Order: sequence, then structure tokens, then C-alpha cells
Amino acid sequence: MNTSTTTTDLIADDARQAGATGQNDLKSALKFITCGSVDDGKSTLIGRLLVDSKAVLQDHLAGVQRGGETDLALLTDGLSAEREQGITIDVAYRYFNTENRKFIIGDAPGHEQYTRNMVTAASSADAAVVLVDATKLDWKNPSMELLPQTRRHSLLVNLLRVPSIVFAVNKLDAVEDPALAFRNISAALAAFAKAASIPVKATVPVSALKGYNVVDALPGWCDYQGLSLLQLLEHLPATAAESTEAFSFPVQWVEKFSSSSDTSQGRRVFWGRVATGGVQPGQSVTVLPSGQTAVVAQVLDHTRQPKSILAGHSAGIVLDREVDVSRGDWLLASDTFEPSRELSVTIAWMDDEPLVAGRVYWALHGHRWVKAKVKRIVHKLDVNTLAEEDASALPPNAIGHIELGLHEPLATLPYARSRVLGSLVLVDTASNKTSGAALIL
Repeated sequence: MNTSTTTTDLIADDARQAGATGQNDLKSALKFITCGSVDDGKSTLIGRLLVDSKAVLQDHLAGVQRGGETDLALLTDGLSAEREQGITIDVAYRYFNTENRKFIIGDAPGHEQYTRNMVTAASSADAAVVLVDATKLDWKNPSMELLPQTRRHSLLVNLLRVPSIVFAVNKLDAVEDPALAFRNISAALAAFAKAASIPVKATVPVSALKGYNVVDALPGWCDYQGLSLLQLLEHLPATAAESTEAFSFPVQWVEKFSSSSDTSQGRRVFWGRVATGGVQPGQSVTVLPSGQTAVVAQVLDHTRQPKSILAGHSAGIVLDREVDVSRGDWLLASDTFEPSRELSVTIAWMDDEPLVAGRVYWALHGHRWVKAKVKRIVHKLDVNTLAEEDASALPPNAIGHIELGLHEPLATLPYARSRVLGSLVLVDTASNKTSGAALIL
């Protein structure tokens, strides 16, 4: 695997993409997560990024001293339970910027029981850095087996359509032959990614503890001549808005009749964030679930100024007539969507109780809640072999393919086309716990 060629091609491809779309994706803030197996060094890596990019104040740095040495992991592991156990439990977000870009980092837990937290963080990420601990692998063996959680997290971020995936091989400073270890681990990662159809931007050797190749490049280390991890992140594109799809808008809040002096001219304003497409005065919309139609009379931005709004931005919509619209309803481009009660989905199961056919859950789509019944479990994915296996139930943290029957129809798109319209969250009707993340096929 020619890693330096991969990173050079990456910069060129992203520059061409940004120029073709007319969007300055490389200047937008990049939201990325770190994930992987337990104790791979995710929190330490983020701590190193913060410290070496001068994003940590001296008094904060002094507060994470242990035995006279700085424990970088404590910069993100803020919960008392995390500090007691030395593990990450919840997702911790940190913000920093370089001269070239702003970043939002999510430190996702590696423990299998906290997979639901990692899925939540990945669902809105622009990129994912999957960390691999070289000391845990049989790095002298070119045919080594990767850790199950490394495979699981890689599969999940790919299923969640995280646009950019980067492998970072950590702790290479702690092995006898870093170059051989990086070469064999890179080959194993490349073979896995090819078998699982996971597009990988690059594979980078790092030492989070020592700071090697994290912020500043260390040319020649591990026979690697590419960019450092931070330099690579500076060149990754932010997620493009889904503005080419038909207009869809989940109503989050209804502002009741305003004064006649207001820009809404006394009509109700429906506020939310445009999910797909764009909205402007004069276009026809259909309300889901009522099926009523109306024409958009006015569109307001977040400062209440009249303006056409594209996907990814908040808007207030005023219709030309009064129709029954409540929180959770959808405004959709007329004659475009065909709402359905039957869905085939890939699901990441996160409940402590197994998923079985016949169970009924709440399904959250946008801001709308509907009852959903599990009609059939089609198969379960073996994260080690990537084989699809017959299954009568999905255990906790499993990935599988199921069929759902909805009590009321929803307007959806395949997840491959739309993150918003193509995703559902299943919630237990008794405990109100998040049970699964469903991606529509």
C-alpha cells in the first residue's frame, strides 16, 4: 500500500470536488470522531492533538498531572467514573483550531457495551479516525487478525456513511520493529477494508504518547512519507448538504399566530432545519401525515429575514393558508415522495435485550414518532468473517438486516442518498431506552 500516494491523491481529489460543487468544504469546520478498541489510545491521541496545537491552557494542563507526568487522556475523560476506571464511557466533545481549520472532536468509547454512544457520535460526523493498537496485534504476522471492536467500529462508521475514514496505527514506538509492524498492520487493514467495501482515505502511523506524526509529520518514520494525522484532517472535506434531493422539512416548532406587523403577516410559522433540497416562496408542499397541500408564501432565515433556504440550514416557513401542522409533521415537495409502511433496514442493535421478531418499538424519524413492529430478522452480520448468517434474534451490539412494519407511513429515502430521511432510531416503549439505529436500504 503506497500511503504517500494515497494522501497526495486525497488532497487533489478533495480540491477537485470542492471546486466542482462550488462549496468551500475544506474551509468548513470538520467534525470527526476517534473510535476503535478499548485502550487503543483514543483519549490520549485527542489530548496530544489539543496540547501540540496549543489548544489547552496551562492551568488546565496542570490539572491533569499524575505522578509528575501529564496524563493526556484526562483532557477528554471528564466523568468521575471514567477517571476511576481509566476508560471512556460517554462521548466527549472538544473544540480547537489551527491556522488552516476549525475542528470538533468526539472521543467515542471503545467498550462494546457503550457502542450506542459511539453510533450517536458517528451519525453526524464528517470523518472517523479508527485507532489500531499495534501492541495488541501479532504484528510480525502478515496474516494477523484484527481486534473485533476495530472491525465493528469500522463497519459501523461505514454503515453510518461517515464520508472520510482514516486508520491510525498507534503505539508503534512500543514495538521492536515499527516499520515492519506498520507494513503488516497496514496490509491487514487494507485487506479488511477491501473485503468489507470500506473506502479508506489513508492509513497513518502515529504515537499518541510521544507525539510522533500526530501534529507534525515525522518523515521516514515507519518508512512513511505522507502527511501527519492533523495535516491529513485539515484536507478532509466537510459533509456536503443534501441539496440535490427533493425538498423535505421536519417541523420542530410551531410559532403560533404572530402580530400583523411581523414578517409572517399574522400566520403561523413552522420552524425547523431543511433536511433535503431547498425551499423558496411559490413552491407547492404536502403535509405528512395529513396529506393536505399548500403553497409556501414566505421563507424566513434564523434572523427572521426573507430568504430562500437550502438543506442543512434552519428556516421558518409560512404557508399561503392555514392547514393543520404540528411538531413532528413533515413538509414535503408535492408529488415527489411515496410514503410507505414497509421498510427494509440495516440495524445496529444497542439494547441489552436481544432483538426478536414480533416486538414493537417507537421509531423516531426526524421529529416524528410512530410505532414500528419487527416483522422479520433477515440475517445477522458476522463482524469477523463479514458473512451474513441466518438468525432468529440479534444480541446486543450486533449488526443485522431486518424488516419493519410501521403503524403510520413515513416518507423515506435510502440511507445511501440521505442521512436524515434514511435513518430511524428505535426506542423501547416501556423503558424509553434507545434500542437500535436503523439505516434504510
